[in-house]
Amino acid sequence: MEVEIWSDVACPWCYVGKRRFEAALEQFEHSDDVTITWRSFELDPNASQEVEGDPLERLMAKYGMTREQAEEGQARLTRLAAAEGLEYHLDRALPANTFDAHRLTRLAAGHGLESEAVERLFRAHFTEGISIGDPGTLTALLTGVGVPEAEIVEVLGGDRFTDEVREEEALAAQFGAQGVPFFVLDRRYAMSGAQPREVFAAALREAWEARAGQK
Repeated sequence: MEVEIWSDVACPWCYVGKRRFEAALEQFEHSDDVTITWRSFELDPNASQEVEGDPLERLMAKYGMTREQAEEGQARLTRLAAAEGLEYHLDRALPANTFDAHRLTRLAAGHGLESEAVERLFRAHFTEGISIGDPGTLTALLTGVGVPEAEIVEVLGGDRFTDEVREEEALAAQFGAQGVPFFVLDRRYAMSGAQPREVFAAALREAWEARAGQK
């Protein structure tokens, strides 16, 4: 069974959703027969790498929040992440255009390192406060999980995997995704959001049973 996950490594709910889905999958009796494919989605395709204001000010400007509302929102999300074993430092998170990160994830997939690349990029952004839009930083992060440096440099210097990223984004729209994380199980079932692990577990069972019923 294939599970496709549309995600953006600059999306805090995507990291939480990743952990919750992984917890559900770990308890799924057919987990060894489940293949996960990460798909590209840009929450803000026009995002700049320039840092303007602190993270709270950017959040306030984007959603029209007061500083108190922004602080409480970040604190609540940090607590939710901690419950999933994640250490968030949202005050360190740097703005980033994630298009190159998505292209390099496609490169990593070709080396069997897709999951490692996705996890490293999430941790860099939300825990370590590392820029996931800077080419040099991306090179260091991806070589760190085993992706060949020469190939990373080649991708960043050209347009390789651009079409693949755009196709995945278009496919998300066809499935009706309006945000991420967005999960598609066996091209039969779609679900949006960082659902509780119990919901993911039920979806896995339902998709598996439907698959078995068609054999």
